[in-house]
Order: sequence, then structure tokens, then C-alpha cells
Amino acid sequence: MMSAATKRASLIISLLVLTSLLLSACAPATANDLLGEVKARGTLRISTDVNYAPQSASVEGAKRADGTKCGADELTANQVEGFDIDTAVEIAKRLGVEPCFATPSWDLVTAGNWGGRWDISVGSMSITKDRQNALWFTPAYYFTPAQLAARQGSGITSINDLVGKAVCVATATTYEDYLNSKLTIPDSDIKVKAPSGIKIVSLSTDSECAQAIQAGRTDFDAFLTSGTVVDKAIQDGIAVDKVGGPVYVENLAVAIDKQAAKDPKTLLDAISKIVNEMHTDGTLSKSSLKWYEGVDLTVVK
Repeated sequence: MMSAATKRASLIISLLVLTSLLLSACAPATANDLLGEVKARGTLRISTDVNYAPQSASVEGAKRADGTKCGADELTANQVEGFDIDTAVEIAKRLGVEPCFATPSWDLVTAGNWGGRWDISVGSMSITKDRQNALWFTPAYYFTPAQLAARQGSGITSINDLVGKAVCVATATTYEDYLNSKLTIPDSDIKVKAPSGIKIVSLSTDSECAQAIQAGRTDFDAFLTSGTVVDKAIQDGIAVDKVGGPVYVENLAVAIDKQAAKDPKTLLDAISKIVNEMHTDGTLSKSSLKWYEGVDLTVVK
């Protein structure tokens, strides 16, 4: 028969074991797990470009949301808008966390080795073999044509008219790689081979090319970007025309840094599952119809 002291000791041990089990059940994922860190933090930090409409743009005059967990140098969801933004916000919602947006330069995003400054990129990034050396990619969440455009009255009517002339692109983009004949996507996705002898003018983001033409800049007459950006420029009254059809097809996906300090695979798997679900339940299609003038870019045309 146990003594009172033994009973008390047994009860204390039982309580300690129960407490330990409860704490383990409530604890976030392991310290090496990026998904666990995101959920414990309560925010998903997303890189974006605030001058890339209709994919992503700042909302003029919008103030930070009250009670946000986002850092002082991050934008809250109400301060940005666009197809990429809606996609990112929905991913965060399905993860059960708040979306927070960072605005690094594109070349830093595509290079990888982010140093934990943001968790993912939802920035219309094309999947390429070169980028896969540094980044993990989810399944593509939409697909766009890479489209050449030119200043009205320039006399440029085909891609071959660009030989010896200057073309504007955003730096560290597939558009720059294409004109340099360094684009590492499946050959079946390339519709027109880039001619040699094209001079390249690189700006920080695609939309600046059209905006520079509108501002009267004359060191180039043509630019290469997403067909969605060209459509937006024409819609905004910028005097440019499309030149020919798409030159290649972009498979655009969420990207995650392979060099993340904490294991990124769990976050990659969770977001890949969410992207597939968003395709299946029509969320991505509905958003595309909203942002792209009734066109569904979530299926390959």
C-alpha cells in the first residue's frame, strides 16, 4: 500500500507528464521548419512590386491597417492591389496568418539567398532552370504571353525590325534573358526565336519601359514584357502597339528561397497544395477574370 508521500510524488509526476504533453501539442512546428515559424509569427512576408499593375500596385493614399502584425517597413494588404496581391492574400488566409508585403528589387528576389527578409515571392515569377538553382517553385498559378510592344509611329512591325535597335526590359527578367538568348525554359514554350543584334536597355521594373515612352524618352522605341502589362499600358492611353504575337509563354509560380535558414519544404508543400486547391475551386480563375478584362490566364491557351 502506497504511503501519502508516495501518492503525492506519483501525482506530481503525472501532472508534469500531462503538462509536457499539452505543451508539445500546442507548440509550433520544429525550429527548422519555415511553415512553423510563419504560423508562430502570425504573418506571411511576401515580396512584391508596387509598380507592376495589374499584377501588383500600391493603393494611393491607403494607410496601414490598424492592429497589424506587419513590420514597420512592410505594407499591409489594404495598401496594395492586383492579381498577385489577391493570390498572396488568399494563400495567407488559407495558412491562417496575416499577409505582409515587402518591396525589394527584382534582381534580389530572383537571386535567392534572401536572408529571411521575406518568406515567399508572389510576383509573377517565371519558372526557369536557372532560377531553380536558387529557388523552389510551386505549381504555376497562371500563364501569360511575353509580348513585344513599340511606340506608335516607330515603324517597328515585327521582331526582326529590332535588329540593331534598342529594346527596353526590366533587369533580371526572362525578357532580358530571352533577348540575350539565355532563356532556360522548355523549347516548346518559345514561340519565336529572338534575333541577334538587339541592344538592351534595362530598367528596374517592366512598367517603367512604357512609362518612359509616355514621358518622351527616345533612346528606345520598343519594350518586351508580359502581355498583361502591354494591355494595361494601352488601356492607360500610352501610345504603343503590340508587335506580332507572343514570343514565349510564361509559367508563373510562387517562389521560396532554397537557402532559407529554416527548412522551407513544409511551407513549399503547404502553398503548393493551396495553389492546386485555388485552381480546382475557381478562386484563381475568378481573380484573373477580374484583373484581366474577363480573360482567364489560369489555363494555358
